[in-house]
This record gives sequence, structure tokens and C-alpha cells, in this order.
Amino acid sequence: MDSINWSELSFGYMPTDYNVRCTYKDGQWGEIEETTDSTITLHMAATCLHYGQEAFEGLKAFRGKDGKIRIFRIEENAKRLQSTSDGIMMAKLPIEKFEEAVKRVVKLNERFVPPYESGASLYIRPLLIGTSAQVGVKPSNEYLFMIFVTPVGPYFKGGFQTTPVVILRQFDRAAPLGTGTFKVGGNYAASLVAGEKAHSMGYSSVLYLDAKEKKYVDECGPANFFGIKQNTYVTPESTSILPSITNKSLMQLAEDMGMTVERRQIPEEELGTFEEAGQCGTAAVISPISRIDDVDQNKSYVISKDGTPGPISRKLYEHLRAIQYGDEPDTHGWVTVLD
Repeated sequence: MDSINWSELSFGYMPTDYNVRCTYKDGQWGEIEETTDSTITLHMAATCLHYGQEAFEGLKAFRGKDGKIRIFRIEENAKRLQSTSDGIMMAKLPIEKFEEAVKRVVKLNERFVPPYESGASLYIRPLLIGTSAQVGVKPSNEYLFMIFVTPVGPYFKGGFQTTPVVILRQFDRAAPLGTGTFKVGGNYAASLVAGEKAHSMGYSSVLYLDAKEKKYVDECGPANFFGIKQNTYVTPESTSILPSITNKSLMQLAEDMGMTVERRQIPEEELGTFEEAGQCGTAAVISPISRIDDVDQNKSYVISKDGTPGPISRKLYEHLRAIQYGDEPDTHGWVTVLD
């Protein structure tokens, strides 16, 4: 472990010691098993490969100043996986089994939890896939749930600093009443072309407008969008946005700070009225937005006049991070501390 430069980690994959697995067969879930094998064997006709029966989650574990390991909002991730399972007709993993598996895999790999103040964390990736062999378009009879972990650095190399985003009308991430509210791989595959185009143009991500009317703000790359003005935290209400657990947490912290929270449709033209804006999610927590360019309309909404993160975004970011690391009291019961 001495060979790992914790402060220089990227947001990538590094092998760890163990992963855990659990299978669903004959109408019931089996026991959680531990393994050092990083590969899986799948039948070539497995439903996950042909009909997209695949769901995943993402959460993190942090090492505090006291040396204790804290995992952020396990139950919320378990509930979201169940929601996704309902959405694409997969067997639902019980919340208790999800929590047990997360705690076990972190404990097994605790030597990979980065030290306090390194700027890194242990990323936890639960995965659920349909495994039974069939050719007809119907739900699988068997499922495999597994979790691997890997230490990661910041999602964006610069950490907490502003970046520009771009509106690209020729792309949609997900349709209203489709799978946008579920954490399935297909939504991310659908975003790859637009994301790469944005990166090649010098932007950190795409700010999608709603697929139906192209009038309202939707998802921001792989994250939720939020804007701040007049002591109000505003985030989109949409039937195609993944409900971000980080965004949910930030909304609660904003209320704790005495702010008004609004979850509603955000017309594109309102972007010019925000004093601060950002994209938020598990990977980056908050990535503040410097400006939003609408290349089709030749418009630019400048959010940060001096290119620095706004004071409210910074306060929310630091407050959430302090809770995750145990530096501030967890008054909402979000953190699970490992024994």
C-alpha cells in the first residue's frame, strides 16, 4: 500500500482484494459470497447482454480524522436500486442484504480506503444483471448481484473549480416516461456520443434540454443540475432525470441553511438569472458551472463572472464533505460507521 500515491489518484479502476456476490435463483436470493476473482462467467444468451437487464449504483466510503470508516447513505442507494429493478423488471434485492453486502465488501478491502485529507475515497460499485439464457424478450429468471470497490480521486482533475458546459440540441439522454429515472447502463451509453463531442469542444459535460419540447433544463451529463438565486436552491423536476442522492442531500442541507428549495421545471431562458449553478452527483459531489453555452442559438449564460465557485455552492460542498468524513455531526443519520 505504500506504493499508492493517494493524492494523485484518478477517477479510474484499481484492483482491490475482494468483491462480494449474491445470486437469485428459484425465486429467492442466496447468501452473500466473497471472492478474489474479478471476472464473471455469463451465458451468451443472458438477458443483460441482449435486453439491457442491467442496473448499478455508486456510493463512497471515507476515512475520518479519527481513523473510522464512514459510508454515505447506503439505504438510499439500496432503495434506488429497488426502484430501478421495478422499472426494468428485475428481482428486487432486499435493502438489508444490500446494506450487508456493502459493509462486508468495504470491511474486506479496508486497506484500500484512502487516508484522511488525501482528497481520495473508496468508490463502491454495486451491479445487478439478468443472467438466465433466453432468446424471447422477457425478464430473466435468474440474477447476479455483485459489488466491487476501488480507491478514486476527484471525478474532475481540478477538483472543486468551475467548468463550462454546453447545450447540444441534437442529442437526448432519455425520453420522458422512459428509463431516465432509473440507473441503467443504457442511459449512459446513450450519453457517450454527446459527452465526447462536448469534451472535444472544451466543455466538461452536456446540459440536456427536455427531449419532448427542448424548452426545459434536464440532466447535466451524468449528474443533476442545480441553480441558486435569491437564497433559493432550484433543481429540475422531470420524468427523465435520475434522482440523485447527492442532490437530495444538498436540498436538505440548503433547507438547513435557511434557503428555499424548489424542484420544478426550469426554462432555458432562466439560466441567465442564476447567481450560481452546478452539476452534482456521487462522483464529483458538486462541480460548479462557470458558463453555459447554447451553440445552436449563439447564446452564452455566464454564471461565474470571475470564474470561481460561488459562496453558497462552496458552503454546501464543504458541509456535505464534512459530514462524509465525520468532521461535522451527522444530524440526518446519513452515515454508516463501520465497527
